[in-house]
Amino acid sequence: MDGVMGHAGMAATVVRHLRAAGSPTAVEPLPRPVLRAVREDERPPVDPAEFRRVLGHFASGVTIVTARDAEGPAGFACQSFASLSLDPPLVAFMVARTSTTWPRIAEAGSFCVNVLGADQGGLCRSFAVSGADKFAGVEWEPAPVTGSPRLPGAPAWMDCTISAVHTGGDHLIVVGRVDALGAAEDGDPLLFHRGRFGRFSTH
Repeated sequence: MDGVMGHAGMAATVVRHLRAAGSPTAVEPLPRPVLRAVREDERPPVDPAEFRRVLGHFASGVTIVTARDAEGPAGFACQSFASLSLDPPLVAFMVARTSTTWPRIAEAGSFCVNVLGADQGGLCRSFAVSGADKFAGVEWEPAPVTGSPRLPGAPAWMDCTISAVHTGGDHLIVVGRVDALGAAEDGDPLLFHRGRFGRFSTH
């Protein structure tokens, strides 16, 4: 139509005008902001007890992360677990830097996440004790790819290879690539909320 130009013609006209006026034809990138750490006198630290109390209102599932190194099976109870990526299939868990189990998992280079069921609170407590023989009297079978311990009765499990480890304050963020996984058709999850175990209810 006469008197009307398309988008391409309009853009070309604007560029010619800017060049004729001596203006730049591309947007200059803005300078990057200066980043620095927050000083102690700028923001008081959060009280650890209050931090734990408030975050305890976030209900979560409970897992036991296991591995097998040259010494045998190892594992610990882990509430800080999450799915991370669908493609590639990645999961992540957080572990304290002071954990005595983590070095054994790191040495194995792999792990199995056992998602606990509603009736496995006792099993979780036994794996939460530091320094104990957590596998005493506990039956397990090797996960299909890495051989990490799969615990009986767990409604779901993920057999993983460690793909990355990141620092996160007093914890480490461990990323694993899922090599195999499985789940039962039914079974309620074990939940953790405000320092207590509970179970899911639809009522």
